[in-house]
Amino acid sequence: MKLWGKKVNYTIREMKSHEYKTLEDFLYEAIYIPEGMDFPQRTITKQPELQLYISEFGKKDDNALVAEVDGKIVGAVWTRIMNDYGQIDDETPSFAISLYKEYRGLGIGTDMMKQMLMLLKNKGYKQASLAVQEANYAVKMYQKVGFEIVAKNEEEYIMLCSLK
Repeated sequence: MKLWGKKVNYTIREMKSHEYKTLEDFLYEAIYIPEGMDFPQRTITKQPELQLYISEFGKKDDNALVAEVDGKIVGAVWTRIMNDYGQIDDETPSFAISLYKEYRGLGIGTDMMKQMLMLLKNKGYKQASLAVQEANYAVKMYQKVGFEIVAKNEEEYIMLCSLK
């Protein structure tokens, strides 16, 4: 089911604590798979370098928003201060975001990013970071909402957004 070109009514709200378990599903959806590559098994989310995005979610510096369509969660954006691929320092939250495929390209992700950036700014954070593979189509969206490339490794950009 593709929704391209259709107007989709959605709401963005804070994720409730009983919904944190859905983050594992959205973590899997967030994995960028280059065209022509096979999808990894869902168990990939159990790897320690991915678990740090969701393990024991709900601590002091954890924030999460969801997008809902007709009462169904179709996307999530979450941040936490962690030693991940996009880590800048111990005061900068790192982003993770994903939408189910049929809801991509409709502006929902952009809206979720903007609302999370506003939430972080209102909480007093000075900046936010993320890591994204160079080939990922989302790079343009991240730039559109204010992220800039500040570093690069073999295949990823490290991006930073000032919240001042």
